[in-house]
Amino acid sequence: MARKTAIEPLSVAFVSLGCAKNLVDSERMLAMLGEAGYTVGAEQDQAEVIVINTCGFLADACRESYEVIREALSRKQTGPCRRVVVTGCLPSRLGRRLLDDLPGIDALVGVNNRRDLLRAVAAETESSPKVLLSTKNKTPSRDTPRVRITPGSYAYLRISEGCSQHCSFCTIPAIRGPFRSKSPRTILSEAKELLADGSVELNIIGQDTSSYGRDLPADTGLAALLAKLDKLPGLGWLRILYAYPSSLTNDTIKAMADLPHFVHYLDLPLQHISDPILRRMGRRFSRARSEKLIDRLFKAMPDLALRTTIIVGFPGETEAQFDELLDFVRRLRFHALGAFTFSPEPGTPAADFPHQAPEHVKQQRLQALMQLQQEIVAQRNTALLGEKIDVLIDRQISPRRFEGRYYAQAPEVDGICRVRSRRPLAVGQIVRTKITGYDGYDLLVVAPDYTASD
Repeated sequence: MARKTAIEPLSVAFVSLGCAKNLVDSERMLAMLGEAGYTVGAEQDQAEVIVINTCGFLADACRESYEVIREALSRKQTGPCRRVVVTGCLPSRLGRRLLDDLPGIDALVGVNNRRDLLRAVAAETESSPKVLLSTKNKTPSRDTPRVRITPGSYAYLRISEGCSQHCSFCTIPAIRGPFRSKSPRTILSEAKELLADGSVELNIIGQDTSSYGRDLPADTGLAALLAKLDKLPGLGWLRILYAYPSSLTNDTIKAMADLPHFVHYLDLPLQHISDPILRRMGRRFSRARSEKLIDRLFKAMPDLALRTTIIVGFPGETEAQFDELLDFVRRLRFHALGAFTFSPEPGTPAADFPHQAPEHVKQQRLQALMQLQQEIVAQRNTALLGEKIDVLIDRQISPRRFEGRYYAQAPEVDGICRVRSRRPLAVGQIVRTKITGYDGYDLLVVAPDYTASD
């Protein structure tokens, strides 16, 4: 028989895992909890409810989510915690299997059930957990109001949800559903709220940002949206993350080059460059198309900072194809590069492909690629010594030390600028600095008033 009590939870600990899209979900859920009267931000060992917004994209992310959930369940046995609620990608991917693997979870909330969070958190305890999972969400939900987790200087602006590219290695379409664009009116409204809240930089995100508007009426593509965003009062920087190569149009490239607030930075996840690998990945472009696109980008923006993502050890990848990839990276000299070993995710076609690479081979290739990229970054940073750059201040470390980024550094994924200044600098301020050194991927910079004696 179900047991019901009138206990009202007062405090909630919230754990956010995964990517920027997940972070936006977390910020919205925190606001929902606050509006409902809960005290959010409690430490886990003091909270009556623990909410974990999980990532389930890759096996490593799933393992991390499992570890965090287990820790929360152990606190439920020893502390004031009464409920553990698991939200996000992992419930949407695994469903009720999570309840078998991790007994003690009180509620599961899928990515398309964010609005049901309060039902899951409610203090009423039952003999069986609440399962709130759905694959249907035709219109992306609004992402405001939010309790922002990011520094005050920047925010993420999600313009779409889901993905319809169906790459053979990717679980996102199964987790978040098909591609859906937000309306321009909704996006502009959310952008205004973020700027009014103090954000100086807006980072445009989605699983496939460059396809924005293809499911909307005419004249509502990404280029038109960027032009409207660029006119908003208070905007300092505007940047695009996660642009799919085959859907990046000439109109969007022109807007990126011409708009005064758009920083010349682009995250273009290529995943590989060998045509046989691209075909097996289900990518809808070839090496030749990629190279032509990159040529167009640099012709429009010679100072473009280009970031990409690469998967090594994909099934069937030969030494020759990996060498082709290394030669391509060596020639392109990306400003930033994220690399991963192929992970055979259950439910994806690539998990069952023949010629799966041994783990030691994947790790060797990952190490070789990242070693090459580190050399490229060191060469780039050496060439920057003595240059003057504008830095957006993200946080203060001490009275004279700050952290920030210049246009070629996106938040969370790239390096940072370590700033020294004699005078106070405010979060959200854009300050002219001089590059004096570097440490790995980070730049060491000084404000104009800083002297060697300081």
